Amino acid sequence: MRYFTEDHEWIQVDGEVATVGITDYAQSQLGDIVFVETPEEGKAVSKGDDAAVVESVKAASDVYAPVAGTVIEGNAQLADNPALVNEDPEGEGWFFKLTLADAGELESLMDEAAYQDFVSKL
Repeated sequence: MRYFTEDHEWIQVDGEVATVGITDYAQSQLGDIVFVETPEEGKAVSKGDDAAVVESVKAASDVYAPVAGTVIEGNAQLADNPALVNEDPEGEGWFFKLTLADAGELESLMDEAAYQDFVSKL
């Protein structure tokens, strides 16, 4: 199942592990992405914490943790190829993976239909 935040992050949950990235809408608003900083393995994050940084030719933005957990991997490909976020934001351009601290936090996030409705009103 994939969930979305009002800050345009997505989170895909597979068992105990969740993958986090930014949405296609977010990358389109940022423009050409030139730098990504992913969190270090082992970093504990709370829901809403700054977890990663994405910089484009227009602006630098924080990527927030949609849920609490412990980072198990940052996407190493983004160091050499930050444009991957523009090319495939909801696939190969993911930012980090974490283990969930509380799966109940997912209930406060939007499903895809709710997110599309949210974006259509922006």
